Amino acid sequence: MDDPSVSQIHESDILEIDPEALREAERVFAQGILDTMAGKQVVRASYEETRVVVTMTDGCEYYFYGFMGESRGD
Repeated sequence: MDDPSVSQIHESDILEIDPEALREAERVFAQGILDTMAGKQVVRASYEETRVVVTMTDGCEYYFYGFMGESRGD
């Protein structure tokens, strides 16, 4: 690579990320956003390649990313 900042990265500099911790952090973040939406009305929700976009009647958009997982009821 020609970028000197990339060529100076060593394996010891790379952090391992716990997927469960990342999921939990995203869940807490999403819950915080959902708490601010109480009493508002949704105009549109769309699924994009990497996120869900929820648009409210006041024009605010909220973004949710894909680390939340899913739950299926039987």
